[in-house]
Amino acid sequence: MNYADARRVATELEKLGYRATPQIDEADVVVLQTCTVRQQSEDKAYGKLHNLKASKKKNPDKTIAVMGCVVGVRGNEHLKQTFPFVDVFMEPATDGQPLVSHLTQQDGFEIEQEESAHRHALLDGEVILPAHEIGHVVQAPVSIVYGCSHACTFCIIPQKRGIERSRPVGEIAAEVRSLVRQGVKEVMLLGQIVDRYGYDVPDGPDLADLLRVINDIEGLERVRFLTSHPNYMTDKILEAVRDLPKVMPQIEVPIQAGNNEVLVNMKRGYTREEYRDLVARIRRIVPEASINCDIIVGFPGETEEQFQDTYDILDELRIDKIHLARYSPRPGTVSARRMEDDVPDAEKRRRFHIIEDLHRRVAEEKNASYMDQVVEILVEDMHKDRWRGRTPQGKLVFIEDPRNLKGHLVKVRINHAGPWSMSGEAIDKPESAPESETAVDSIPIALI
Repeated sequence: MNYADARRVATELEKLGYRATPQIDEADVVVLQTCTVRQQSEDKAYGKLHNLKASKKKNPDKTIAVMGCVVGVRGNEHLKQTFPFVDVFMEPATDGQPLVSHLTQQDGFEIEQEESAHRHALLDGEVILPAHEIGHVVQAPVSIVYGCSHACTFCIIPQKRGIERSRPVGEIAAEVRSLVRQGVKEVMLLGQIVDRYGYDVPDGPDLADLLRVINDIEGLERVRFLTSHPNYMTDKILEAVRDLPKVMPQIEVPIQAGNNEVLVNMKRGYTREEYRDLVARIRRIVPEASINCDIIVGFPGETEEQFQDTYDILDELRIDKIHLARYSPRPGTVSARRMEDDVPDAEKRRRFHIIEDLHRRVAEEKNASYMDQVVEILVEDMHKDRWRGRTPQGKLVFIEDPRNLKGHLVKVRINHAGPWSMSGEAIDKPESAPESETAVDSIPIALI
């Protein structure tokens, strides 16, 4: 979601003629995208801001902008006071206009009109990738729901990103079509609670309806979506995953904890029994689906027995992938205000490693079942001299092949399986990937 936000800002800067540089000291404009999902992420953002102060002091004409969840939607006066050298603060889901306005109002600013006009005549009126990504990016994220109205006790996102807002189907479809014309083969539909898409629009389309529209877009190969909430994962959505050939059988549906009392304290709105029933329902409707979840260990008040409940249900359900975190209080959340962070850090780490070991064992066993099987992967890029891509279930696969396979669907026979990835040999070898239909390699890259 942060990348999707940053992409919009980058393309707006391209319209002004800016081009990218990897060196902060060389940049005329620096944009810092921030995240607050964990305290560590927020601390990292503040650390980078302090580092940028020296860069600004060295070059007072440099423009520094901060965007994302650290800024939030409820005002940022404290940030302006703490970091007075920052020129522009932008809320999450921004289109970059505050920064554009700041830059165009500066004395002496000149738009590189010829380059900019040529660049944007190619894709006039469309949502576009930064120039250096066109024809080179296989997968792209597309936000479909902004904000969140659920408010789990541990989560800061509703305060930072605002209430839930669904984008119109036509707007989303137009963005996906534009991305496909620029070489994108797979889109990831994003929302804090993605299966609540359309809930804020009376009698409007839901996620299943949107998936049917996106599935019909010509040239698109694959569609995924995340993250879902157990309470809103309907049979209609699962049947869309089952029936639509481009929608991948990968379901991201967090449980967070396996004990009912902890789930109540988290304000999750379901029980361990209901989650178990959901997993059974997913596997009945979409038998080939992978199921991924999130887990927080060491939530306030979590006893050893309650943690064991989490371990036991994960061991029972054999979830494909676990996104694992140790609880840390987020200032401003209900859990930080009302619940004592009473599980020692050493105990959180112990529980973390216990779940991690379980995850490794289950993942290794599941991946071993792919040995000598043929899977289809969409090749995303090259990593350390090997092509890498993912199966429909999102399993990571590496292959060695001298041809340019980027962006191709390739059938691969698996000959090695570890817990976190597999490798194999391509049994069909397509011709080298064609040139992007939109050739803009000579146009300056806009970013900072």
